[in-house]
Amino acid sequence: MWYGIVADVIVAVHLAYVSYVVLGELLILVGIPLGWQWIRNLWFRLSHLVMILIVALEAVVGFECPLTTWETQLERAAGMNPNDRSFIGGLMDTMFFWTPADDSWIWMWIYGGAAALVVLTFIVAPPRRRRKVASAVQLPLPAHNVTASL
Repeated sequence: MWYGIVADVIVAVHLAYVSYVVLGELLILVGIPLGWQWIRNLWFRLSHLVMILIVALEAVVGFECPLTTWETQLERAAGMNPNDRSFIGGLMDTMFFWTPADDSWIWMWIYGGAAALVVLTFIVAPPRRRRKVASAVQLPLPAHNVTASL
C-alpha cells in the first residue's frame, strides 16, 4: 500500500516538473511582448533551462527518466499493475504518459525542439540579475550647527 502511495507522489512530482518547464516557457513567450520583467529572473531562467536540457539529453542518449524508473519499481514492489492505480495516480498517469507505437524518435524530436525553443528565448530575452533598489527610507543626515551659520 505504501509503495503505491509513494509511486503516486512520484507521478505528482514528475507532473510538477513537466508543468514547470511547459508553463514556464509559455509564460516567458507571453511575457516577452508584454514586457514582464519577472520572466527575466536569473534563477527562474537558469533552472528552467537546466531542467529542459536534462530532459533533452535523456532523450538523445536514450536514458529513462529516474522518476519513471522509481515509479515503475515502486509499482512492482506494491504488486500493482497500471490498472491498480489509485484514482488520482491513474489520472495523473493518463495526463502524463502518452505511448504511441515506437515513440522513441518522436520524444527525442519533441524534447529537442522544446530545448531549442528554451535556448532561443534565453537568447532573445536574456535573464537579468536583480538590480539593487535604493532604499525608500533615507537615513537622517547628521545635524549641523544651524545657529553658527545665522
